[in-house]
Amino acid sequence: MPLSPCLRPVTPGDDGFLFTLYVSTRARELAAWGLPPAQAELFLRMQYQAQARHYASAYPPEGHAIIEVEGVPVGRQWIARTSAELLLVDVALLPKHQGRGLGTHLLRELQAEAARARVPMRLNVTRDNPALRLYTRHGFTPAPGRDPASPYLELQWRAPGNDPGTGVG
Repeated sequence: MPLSPCLRPVTPGDDGFLFTLYVSTRARELAAWGLPPAQAELFLRMQYQAQARHYASAYPPEGHAIIEVEGVPVGRQWIARTSAELLLVDVALLPKHQGRGLGTHLLRELQAEAARARVPMRLNVTRDNPALRLYTRHGFTPAPGRDPASPYLELQWRAPGNDPGTGVG
């Protein structure tokens, strides 16, 4: 049984951890490029800062949380909650904490929240992201009308009985 993750608000002191986490999400891609270490770090810092600025300007900060296990940061989650949907903006775990059930635990909690609020849950994921299997296992399906050539999939989930097409909900 995996240890239960706890969420806490992000603070300015978390920036170093968040950068390390970001780097871990790009390691496979960067290795394929073969950039020299100094150039890779510069590229990653620019990309991290661009993502941080974009998320901060587009999504409410109260949805940004550090995922901890036994008081140690192991990941981050950013959720945008509206009256129409629950959007999973970003979730990431350090590689050594992946595959231990933490993602499943977090996803189930978010699905339960969406079901209680009677709203769909939505997220975007790259087609080659291993987390796509997790989302599919938990009932996420491709949103209609997406560009099949896009490297991203928009996925959605609705609680059973909460589908607008059924008249129930």
